[in-house]
Order: sequence, then C-alpha cells, then structure tokens
Amino acid sequence: MKKSWLLSGLLLLPTMASASVLWKGDFETGNASQWSKEESVSSNRLLVEANRVREGTYALRVQVNQGDKPIQASGNRNELVYVDDTLMDGRGEGAERYYSWSTLFDESYPSENTWQVFSQWHHTGLNGSPPMEFYVMGEEMRMRVGGERAQDVWKAPLQRGVWNDFVVHVKWSADPNVGFVALYHNGQQVVAPTPMATLYPGQGVYVKQGLYRNSTIAPEGVLFHDGFTVATDLADVLPAAATTASAGVY
Repeated sequence: MKKSWLLSGLLLLPTMASASVLWKGDFETGNASQWSKEESVSSNRLLVEANRVREGTYALRVQVNQGDKPIQASGNRNELVYVDDTLMDGRGEGAERYYSWSTLFDESYPSENTWQVFSQWHHTGLNGSPPMEFYVMGEEMRMRVGGERAQDVWKAPLQRGVWNDFVVHVKWSADPNVGFVALYHNGQQVVAPTPMATLYPGQGVYVKQGLYRNSTIAPEGVLFHDGFTVATDLADVLPAAATTASAGVY
C-alpha cells in the first residue's frame, strides 16, 4: 500500500526546469492568479487553501450550491478558466499536449443520476458539447470525448475522500484520423491512444476546471483540485516508474 501511494504521489511532480512545461495552475501563488479568469458567484465558492492538498502548500476548494449561475449559460457552476492562445481560433490543429492534475471529491459529495462536470476542455463556439470533459454520473467518474460525436472512453467508480491523479495526452485535431486521446489514472494507463476528432473544425479550445452541474441537483457539492500542469512531454507529468498497464475500462 505504501509503495502504491508513493507512486501516485510522484505523478504530479514535473520538472519545472524543462522547456516542455508550458504552464502551471497549481495555486502555489496562494491564489488563483495563474488562471486566466474566474467564473463564480461568491468569493467562498473557489477558495485557494492549505487544508487538503495533493502537492505543495495550496489547492483549490470548489463549492457549488443550487442556483449558482455566474454566467448566462445552462446549469450551475463555479469554475476557473485557462486560455492557451496557441490553441485558439483553429491554431491548435495538430498540436499535442499533456495535461495533469489531481481531484478529490469531498466525503459529502452528492450522488445524482445526472451530469456533474469537474474538468472540461471547451470549444470556442456557442453550441455543442465540449470536445473533452471529465464528469461524474451517479457513482461513476467518466471521460467523454468527441464533441458532436461524443463518447465515453473511460469509466471508474467514484471514490470520496481520496485524490485521483489524472494525465491526459491529446492531439488536437478536427480530423478523426489525426486526433487522439490517451489517459493515465493514478499512474496507470487506462486508455490507450484512441483516434477521434478532438476539435470542432476551425475552432479553438480552452480549459475550465471547478464544478459545473445540472441545475436540478439540490445538495451542495464540494471537491478539490490541485497541481494542474500543461506540457509537451510525458516525462514532465508522468515519471518513468509509473506503469503502463493494458488499457481498458472497468
């Protein structure tokens, strides 16, 4: 057990000296200033604090209550936004990225038979599903990719009170023969590189992280995010000691 914990603990320790690391949103500034924008209804909904962290000193505590609607869009949410200019307005066609972060669902996190998005890569258009999103449905965590032709490529049981370490490898492309996704969860490869369209034609993509959920959900939702890193090299987000077990879904 101790060895396993140490392995997953190494997952989000990229080498900042490497030119491969493009950006970090790990809250080690003590606030959310690394991120491009905040969408929240109140200062207590997105709190950078030191109570529950995966790495370093700080992490983000996210809270959503029914009725939280900081922007004129569907659902309830409180999210941070990161905009990578190199992926906007169609400039990201063919670009490869590695994204790593950790998420912990509070022990009180509600079980609802509807969607609760905790990380998404949103397109620049106004209509359609995000090209890539991680969400909770009932007692499952899921990864959904593909926009208009979206499909779940990974599922796992939802566990509360423990950190989930994610690394996503994406090639951004509107061409399903060029684009692909792969996923590591807690140090193991659970989705092998899978070809699919990861962009809408001519559009860009940006990151939103926090919690965005169906407005029908009444109980308060609380979770934590830490260590978000963007890189162009797997070595900077996943140590060589991590396993690459046969990919699949549970």
